[in-house]
Amino acid sequence: MRVMVLNSGSSSLKFRLLDVLEDGPQEEPRVPTALLTGAVKGIGGTATLELVTERGGRSTRTLDVPDHPTAMHRVFDHLISPSQIEAVGHRVVHGGERFSQPVVIDEMVLAEIEALVELAPLHNPASLSGIMGARQMLGPTIPMVAVFDTAFHHTLSTPARLYALPHELATRHHIRRYGFHGIAHASLAAAYAAFTGRALEKDRLISLQLGNGCSVTAIAGGKSVDTSMGFTPLEGLVMGTRSGDVDPSIVNYLARQERVDASEVERWLNEESGLLGLSGRTNDMRELEAAAQAGDAQAAVAIELFCYRARKYVGAYLAVLGGADAVVFGGGIGENSPTIRAHICAGMQWCGLLLDLDRNKTAVHLPPGGAAKISQEKSGVAAYVVADDEETWIARETVQCLRQRSGPDA
Repeated sequence: MRVMVLNSGSSSLKFRLLDVLEDGPQEEPRVPTALLTGAVKGIGGTATLELVTERGGRSTRTLDVPDHPTAMHRVFDHLISPSQIEAVGHRVVHGGERFSQPVVIDEMVLAEIEALVELAPLHNPASLSGIMGARQMLGPTIPMVAVFDTAFHHTLSTPARLYALPHELATRHHIRRYGFHGIAHASLAAAYAAFTGRALEKDRLISLQLGNGCSVTAIAGGKSVDTSMGFTPLEGLVMGTRSGDVDPSIVNYLARQERVDASEVERWLNEESGLLGLSGRTNDMRELEAAAQAGDAQAAVAIELFCYRARKYVGAYLAVLGGADAVVFGGGIGENSPTIRAHICAGMQWCGLLLDLDRNKTAVHLPPGGAAKISQEKSGVAAYVVADDEETWIARETVQCLRQRSGPDA
């Protein structure tokens, strides 16, 4: 089945075209090298259309792209004939309490995703725009599947899922810890299993998705049992522009002191905090590492807090899991910064986590879905790096969802 994977962000549209191989009704679908990979960046004005072909050819062009439906038109106009597409898989950030599995998109599903906009105002509207744009281009006959970032975390344990709020109030307003980056964490675990040949059902993993957004997940038996993001993606680790964990009283305190609405403080926590706020200069870890080496004290503090918070969560999840078989790093920072990985793992000999400095140094720029071991052979807790490949996971989930709908003999 030829599957188009679409990942719609607030100002971007990532896409990948893949041929998914189906061996049989009980076999997991296999995904070969992508036929096309690309992105439209800067939606809302003058945007760039980036493309990578199956043979590694790269091109970039500038286009006028005022909105997501236009972005979809540009992709199909310039690159892909709709006749090439047999199914579409869409990444949707928030599935709320309703969606614990991928689902075929129909009018009812669209309405329910739209109803969740209040819980994900920065993300779900972009996903809806991507879905509507694809429908306009492909028509009603091409099946489309929504794959939810929150779905992987529907297995959170009860104490990991709940906040200590009045039960009636939390129930009435659907306040709970949903978790995010589920597609990324599921794909990190799957790539770890494929690389090591180990069964996820028997292993305990701690996966760290470290990029501009960051989260860590405790995985037991292939299922999420705890994760750092909560009701929104703001909770947890220090991120590019998000604060991560803060005392909730800070919101009203700053609102009073600065004479602004609480919503403005929430915006500061989401858009002006994290690495950007701590350093006062950038949310780009590569720039911060260079600045710290050049003697910038604020950059050094930002990096220290980033790594401290990650190490703190790893330690907490070792307690949650009763130990771990492996720690798995992913995301732009997790994949490509040996220094940050080493800093996070520093001083963790107590739990048996010992990095191999040479392995760690060379484990960068892996191909999508690729993996490398970065721990010593004698390490009691292994450590790995896995290159992000959410699109392949979405494609597999899309095919499995459509197969289940059609039945095993379809």
